[in-house]
Amino acid sequence: MKFYSGFSLSNDITLFDAYLKVSDYTVAGFSYGAIKAFKEVLATKRRVDTLQLFSPAFFQNKSDTFRRMQKIYFSKDKNSYLENFSSTCFLPAKMDDKIVLEGGSAQELDELLDFVWKGAELQSLCKRGITVEVYLGSEDQIIDTKKVKEFFLPHATTYMINHAGHTLQTKTDEGE
Repeated sequence: MKFYSGFSLSNDITLFDAYLKVSDYTVAGFSYGAIKAFKEVLATKRRVDTLQLFSPAFFQNKSDTFRRMQKIYFSKDKNSYLENFSSTCFLPAKMDDKIVLEGGSAQELDELLDFVWKGAELQSLCKRGITVEVYLGSEDQIIDTKKVKEFFLPHATTYMINHAGHTLQTKTDEGE
């Protein structure tokens, strides 16, 4: 199994243990990592049975102004941006101590914000026999899960995790 981490994160694979399909033929990714996983599966000729997308970064429904402001804030104070971004990712839970914040680049943020998911590309994976699974948190503060669900439903099995945020964690996951 191959896993791609979210923007500026490492060791975040542990957050998805309950959902991961551990197999040599599975590719998975979280948030920005979902984009990277999708691109790999789209381009590869090797066998892939399942593509798992955890809270895929989906900003194509956001305005140019929103995306531009994110980039400006990042360029002015990267550390504050990453701190705010990472804490928002974990809401309603707290950031897991096992997760490492490694800092992302402006280029990665550009790719994350400007990436456009295309239904035809997802459909091409389905035609190749690849099962696409999308996992979303109902309390996600990063992406509009209703828009994401609406977009992916024709092409993927979509799961909505109640009371979970972007990382699919809930307050009860941490014993609260």
